[in-house]
Amino acid sequence: MTITETMNGTPLILPGQGAQFEGMGQDWAEAFDIAKATWAEADEVLGFSLSEACWSSGDRVNRTDVAQPGIFTTGVAILRVLESQGLDLSAAPFAAGLSLGEYTALWAAGVLTFADGLRLVRLRGSAMQDAADAMPSGMLSLMGASEEQAATLAAVGAHKGICQVANLNAPGQVILSGEFSGLEAAADAAKEHGVRRTRKLVVAGGFHSECMRPAADRLKAALDEVPMSEARIPVLSNVTARPSKDPETLKNQLATQVCAPVLWERSMNWALGKGEGASENPVSTFLEPGPGTILAGIMRKIDGDAQVISVATPAELQALGA
Repeated sequence: MTITETMNGTPLILPGQGAQFEGMGQDWAEAFDIAKATWAEADEVLGFSLSEACWSSGDRVNRTDVAQPGIFTTGVAILRVLESQGLDLSAAPFAAGLSLGEYTALWAAGVLTFADGLRLVRLRGSAMQDAADAMPSGMLSLMGASEEQAATLAAVGAHKGICQVANLNAPGQVILSGEFSGLEAAADAAKEHGVRRTRKLVVAGGFHSECMRPAADRLKAALDEVPMSEARIPVLSNVTARPSKDPETLKNQLATQVCAPVLWERSMNWALGKGEGASENPVSTFLEPGPGTILAGIMRKIDGDAQVISVATPAELQALGA
């Protein structure tokens, strides 16, 4: 039995935007034919060289409309390599993806084809970039803040402009999103409400807020035209922090997700068996098939005893004994 086969039965966690970097996925394409073929398929489906956009020098990979399909393609390429090494995706108890990563989770669960998923994330990225260009907006990290403090500061900011809780990633890792006017008001009031430090994030716009409403509407119209199959494994929703296999439910949640907060900490606590309504079959080990190892770092803040097996590079796969 290979080390990859020993991962069968391990839940999948897939990263979202922010995991991108210049050259992501290139090492996999050079090492494995199936990964190379995945990138070639992506280039053909999109009608332009996504691989060149992600692998060439410059800042193009950080554009939302490039980063999102690039992260999705990298994730699928890695998963296809792992499948060729003996990983059975249908044996995973569930799949979960952080924001954009939910699309990779849906592909792994058999809900979306690669081509349909790729077209959707390309449209999603383009629509979010357009919405960001149309409305000056951003995101603000509240260092060490609680969910309650974040909600209070969001309400303060909302008096000046759109301002919402956007990400509840881990204890102390809470992010607001909205118009610059609203975020500035929240930042100014932070110390008064016990949050000692805030940091503006380098992002294109106010993701997971009403600033993205035009993008959500465009995505919903596109989703209505895409066939989706019942999931072969449950997919944890960012919107509800609960699993589902129903294609209509999963489709609706994808449209809602663009303007709603990402409930990643709650999702992982559900999987770990923590809290009311948590999974009756808790897990403590997760598989993170890149790009990057961001989710492993977040998990350490959620539960230091949980293990995340990150497979971000072919060298890491080799180090595992595959």
